[in-house]
Amino acid sequence: MDNVNTLDLKKCIRDVPDFPKKGIIFKDITTLLNNPSALREGCSQLYDLAKDLRIDKVAGIESRGFIYGAMLAEKLNAGFVLIRKPNKLPADTITESYDLEYGKDTIQMHKDAILPGERVLLHDDLLATGGTAAAAIKLIERLGGIVVQVSFVIELSFLKGRDKLAGYDIKTLMDFTD
Repeated sequence: MDNVNTLDLKKCIRDVPDFPKKGIIFKDITTLLNNPSALREGCSQLYDLAKDLRIDKVAGIESRGFIYGAMLAEKLNAGFVLIRKPNKLPADTITESYDLEYGKDTIQMHKDAILPGERVLLHDDLLATGGTAAAAIKLIERLGGIVVQVSFVIELSFLKGRDKLAGYDIKTLMDFTD
């Protein structure tokens, strides 16, 4: 698995049954991240999808969205914005709650993280039901940001998360259909 090409990234994903609760098969990207070749290839592919979009900020969703999100921000010469679970950010925040495939959750972002008119790439590791990304988009837009792309490493298309993100440019590196 040392030399990973574009067709092999899917092989770097590990299935973890019954996580975070019984009946869920979790798609674990940590096996992709700990392979230097796969890590680089994933970043390269995500960069190629966004390099011409004039991105001002990349917003990454806690916590696995921070990894490629920060790497993309550096490559795109953009700032990086943290979108986190409640009470993790030290300054004034805005908050959005949402439903996800196995419960409910809330995310926050600093009130001064994005300026009106800034072009934002939102990134997370996985698109499942779309609830987390839809909530993150609401946060970005409440601050006046323009979401120009939403990217994911993995999409679970059978959960129809794209439906909640209709109207946005959604990019994924790989799709698991069941």
